[in-house]
Amino acid sequence: MRFTVARKRFVVLLVTMLVVLGSMPGVVAAEQVVAGTFVVEEGETVRGLDVVGATVVVRGTVQGDLNGAAADVRIEDTGVVTGDVNVAAASIHIAGRVDGNVNAGTATLRVLEGAVIAGNLAAGAADATIAGEIQGNVELGADVIRLTDTAVVGGEFRYDAEELVGLDQASIAGAVVQDDSIGSSEFSIGVAEEFFEGVFAVYGFLVNLVVGAILLLVLPGFSRRVSETALGEPAKSGGVGLLALLAIPVALVLVALTIIGIPLTLVGAGLFALAAWVAVIYGRFAVGTWLVAKAGGDNRWLALVVGLLVGALFNLLSWVGDLANFAVFLLGLGALALVLSEEFGRGRDREAPAVDEESTEAGDDSGIGGVPPA
Repeated sequence: MRFTVARKRFVVLLVTMLVVLGSMPGVVAAEQVVAGTFVVEEGETVRGLDVVGATVVVRGTVQGDLNGAAADVRIEDTGVVTGDVNVAAASIHIAGRVDGNVNAGTATLRVLEGAVIAGNLAAGAADATIAGEIQGNVELGADVIRLTDTAVVGGEFRYDAEELVGLDQASIAGAVVQDDSIGSSEFSIGVAEEFFEGVFAVYGFLVNLVVGAILLLVLPGFSRRVSETALGEPAKSGGVGLLALLAIPVALVLVALTIIGIPLTLVGAGLFALAAWVAVIYGRFAVGTWLVAKAGGDNRWLALVVGLLVGALFNLLSWVGDLANFAVFLLGLGALALVLSEEFGRGRDREAPAVDEESTEAGDDSGIGGVPPA
C-alpha cells in the first residue's frame, strides 16, 4: 500500500466537488457548507457532508462521507460517520466511530481511546497519536508517532517516522513494516499545496465560465465569427496567433524606449493581457464547438462548458497538456486578431467620404463637355 500521486491529490478532487456541486443545489443529497464553524449536533443526522471551514465538529451522525478542509476537524465520542473521512486540516481528532476509511493530511492527528475506524487509516502528519482501534491497515507517515497500550490495529502497520514510541504496547495483528517511501510531514505540506492549487484551478474555471458567458451574451455574433475563423482556418489562425505573441511584446518594448512610451506601454501591456485571456476562452470555445458539432449538437453554451472542461483536463496532462493548451491559445489569439482586423477594415470603409450625389447628377445633366443634351 503506497501513497500514490492519485491518493496525494484527493484534496484537489474534494475541492472540485465542493465548489462545482455546491453551485448546483438539489443535484446531490450531501450537504455542502462553507462556514467558520460547522457542528453536527448530538442526535442530528446529515446525509453526507462536504465542508470547508475553520472548525468542523461532528457530535451526531454523518450518513455517508465526510469530506472537509479546515483548521480543526473533530469527531467527538458521540459522533458517527458511516462512510469515509477525507480531510485536510491543521489538526484532526477522532474520538467516535468511522465505518469507512480515513484519509488525512494534517499537522496533528489524534485517534483517541474509544475511537473505532472500521476501515483503513492513511495519513501524513507532523505528530500522530494512536490510542483507539483501527480494524483495517494503517499507513502512517509522521515526524513522531505515539502508540498507547489501548491502541489496536487489525491489519498491517506500515509507517515512516523519525521517532516511534510505544510500539511494544500496542496490539497489532498484522506485520509491522518501516517504509521510507511514505514520507512524513512532507505529505501534509504537499496536500496543502495541492489543496490551494485545486482551489485556484476550480475558481479559474468558474471565472472563465462567467467571462465566456458574458462574451457570448454581449457579443454573440462576434464570438461566433471568432469560433468559425478558428475552425475554418486553423493553420492561419495559429500562425497569426504566434506572430502576435512574438511581435506585440517587442513592439511594446520599442514604444517604451520613446519619451512618452512608458505610459503607453503599460496600457498596451494591460490590453494585451486582457486580449490573451479572452483568446484562451475563445480558443477553448472553438474546441468545444467542434466537439459538440462532432456529437451532432449545436449549442453555444454547451460548447463553452465543454471547451473549458477540455482545457482543465489538459492541465492534468503535464507537458502534453501544456502544449495542447498553448496550441488552443494560439488558435484563439489568431482568430481574435483576424476578426478584429476585419472589423477595423469595415469601420474604415464606413468612414470613407461618400460621393456627392448632387454633383454627379449635375454632371450627368450637363452632358459631354458641358453641352446640354439634345
